[in-house]
Amino acid sequence: MFDGYDSCSEDTSSSSSSDESEEEVAPLPSSLPIIKNNGQVYTYPDGKSGMATCEMCGMVGVRDAFYSKTKRFCSVSCSRSYSSNSKKASILARLQVAGKPPTKKAKVLQKQPLVAKLAAYAQYQATLQNQAKTKAAAVPVEGFSWGNYINSNSFTAAPVTCFKHAPMGMCWGDISEGVRVEVPNTDCSLPTKVFWIAGIIKLAGYNALLRYEGFENDSSLDFWCNICGSDIHPVGWCATSGKPLVPPRTIQHKYTNWKAFLVKRLTGAKTLPPDFSQKVSESMQYPFKTSMRVEVVDKTHLCRTRVAVVESVIGGRLRLVYEESEDKTDDFWCHMYSPLIHHIGWSRSIGHRFKRSDITKKQEGHFDAPPHLFMKVKEVDAAGEWFKEGMKLEAIDPLNLSAICVATIRKVLADGYLMIGIDGSEAADGSDWFCYHATSPSIFPVGFCEINMIELTPPRGYAKLPFKWFDYLRETDSIAAPVKLFNKEVPNHGFHVGMKLEAVDLMEPRLVCVATVTRIIHRLLRIHFDGWEDEYDQWVDCESPDLYPVGWCQLTGYQLQPPAPQSSRDSQSSSSKQKKKAKSQQYKGHKKMTSLQLKEELIDGEEYNFLQGASDQESNGSASYYIKQEP
Repeated sequence: MFDGYDSCSEDTSSSSSSDESEEEVAPLPSSLPIIKNNGQVYTYPDGKSGMATCEMCGMVGVRDAFYSKTKRFCSVSCSRSYSSNSKKASILARLQVAGKPPTKKAKVLQKQPLVAKLAAYAQYQATLQNQAKTKAAAVPVEGFSWGNYINSNSFTAAPVTCFKHAPMGMCWGDISEGVRVEVPNTDCSLPTKVFWIAGIIKLAGYNALLRYEGFENDSSLDFWCNICGSDIHPVGWCATSGKPLVPPRTIQHKYTNWKAFLVKRLTGAKTLPPDFSQKVSESMQYPFKTSMRVEVVDKTHLCRTRVAVVESVIGGRLRLVYEESEDKTDDFWCHMYSPLIHHIGWSRSIGHRFKRSDITKKQEGHFDAPPHLFMKVKEVDAAGEWFKEGMKLEAIDPLNLSAICVATIRKVLADGYLMIGIDGSEAADGSDWFCYHATSPSIFPVGFCEINMIELTPPRGYAKLPFKWFDYLRETDSIAAPVKLFNKEVPNHGFHVGMKLEAVDLMEPRLVCVATVTRIIHRLLRIHFDGWEDEYDQWVDCESPDLYPVGWCQLTGYQLQPPAPQSSRDSQSSSSKQKKKAKSQQYKGHKKMTSLQLKEELIDGEEYNFLQGASDQESNGSASYYIKQEP
């Protein structure tokens, strides 16, 4: 917490003995209101206001942001340079008074202040010319902009506090509309980077729509930026960092006393905490490192795990390369808090199937990830009434995340883990069984879908439609898993229907896409990928580590997949989504199929026809297959 700008005063121990030098390195006055966390504003007695010109470099700015008691310099460096040159000139003058002719060095010293000014002015003119050339040669770049997307459609975004696993998710605080920050002033033709104060007009995840102070209701220069970016600072940062505050050129002559204006505008307002940038940096430190070994689901056989090595870490997302992949192309993407990854030895400890590596010993540099890095599951008591093999339930199909299906517990493992199979579509060898923990939000008791008006996907080939659980249990001589064994906790997640976010396409988990929450059932969210058909929607838990605030990709440097263009929606071509909807039995990919549809896909620059299955909902669970011709 700042108590004014006293902490920014210069060390006077090395200053010159002249009066002018002592003046230049005096403690800096509070030239701007400092907004503390409690909203208090600290100022200093009113003095001269308006604009000033630096006597060293010629920069024009707000007088109150300048240095020295006489407000003659725009920065400490200019103040020191001027003082140093003044001292040299004084020495030169004494030599001349003594009757000694000036040396070559003395002549150079005498000319130095003028040379510095000329150099600064030349640099200023060159900058203006470069800016003009850049503007003239600038070519609009087509790309997705969250700001334009939200503004043009009046969308709202899920707040950062909804994502506890994301950077700043646990310490976002009360950052909201009206908060003031110091940002670069882009409406300025000065050669150096200057700043001005702006207020948050609208928040969308990490992104904020800002308006410079002084523009009132004028939105002509409003701009979007990422609040966690390196150029966003709390009010008072410029004074403590020696950066000039310069009003935008458009309103530069709107007020004659900028200090009085800012004091009036900022008194009682809020700003970012002084350690905000430090918190952002700390929240983006990830414990997983490259070359760590983990156990992860085998994307070709869901029933088992394999050893993989962390190849890269981006925003907490891990690119894992299966250890046997010599060319490092056989990979799998997931978040470090994903329930799909575990420490080495996990499979053996709970009785889960595991594919042994052909590699007899660890490769040099690889090491096992410590067990404490992995997400912990809630402890369960399996001593009393517990899940048993053969019990029926409803579960999200990991190969078709848009469907909640009739399922069966196939095996009970240790520590509360269950092997589950989807009725009617299981492989004979159980290779498509998948592992969920008993507390997983992806499994539900019998009747969950009916109560919450969700379409339940019946077993493939089941003839008695509409599906009735009572009849099915009697026909299969099965019992339903007790309701009390399921996780019924519903956190206060903060999501609402229509909110925008960035979401992983779990059918192709390397992709993070623009998405929308379209339905909420307790803690279950229906995620729709903007621009794509509803059949590609996915059911995801509200605390899934695969959901992120708007602006997460920009903050972490991850590539964001924009909404599908209109042409792709009209043709329903899968080529625009980078082959992400092709049929596959891999976990990274892809929907199960009950009806066939002829589609086109662009593969390596050529078009191929292939048979793609439509969703179970389209065929109403029928086992019949047909070919739908392209129009």
